[in-house]
Amino acid sequence: MRRSTAAAVGTLTGAALIVGVRLSVQPPSAPAAAPPSTSLVDNPAPEATAKKPAGTAGGAGKKTTEPEKNKSGLKDGTFKGKGATNPYGTVQVTLKIANGKITAVDATYPTTGNSATINPVAVPKLKQETLQAQSAKVAAVSGATYTSQSYQESLQAALDSAKA
Repeated sequence: MRRSTAAAVGTLTGAALIVGVRLSVQPPSAPAAAPPSTSLVDNPAPEATAKKPAGTAGGAGKKTTEPEKNKSGLKDGTFKGKGATNPYGTVQVTLKIANGKITAVDATYPTTGNSATINPVAVPKLKQETLQAQSAKVAAVSGATYTSQSYQESLQAALDSAKA
């Protein structure tokens, strides 16, 4: 009888300690994703004015000059994809395109709950892959499947709006 009582008390004590430790662990604070987006949004006018003189300088050969300059078929400027929602929140991608190439990428994403630990690590990897691939064909980040899918969906929407 004594052994079973001691075993039960020991089991309950151990379970209480485990639950107590789990409840005391807080996820690290996530960095704010807003500062890069301001740098993308602040510069759309210079890009638009820089392209117009180059296009008008072509004169009669305008149709043949533009495809040679922009083989990607993307217009210069800043483009925002639609927000793509997943079970943890919404991801929205903003692109800056200059000379037909993606020069900067920003994304807003959820930073609460588990997203506070997953997204600040996953989104920079997705941004880097976007700059390297110059398309929406980026590999998903392990452990951030929903974020990766939402990022790709919003990125494709931004690229679609940037098509010439």
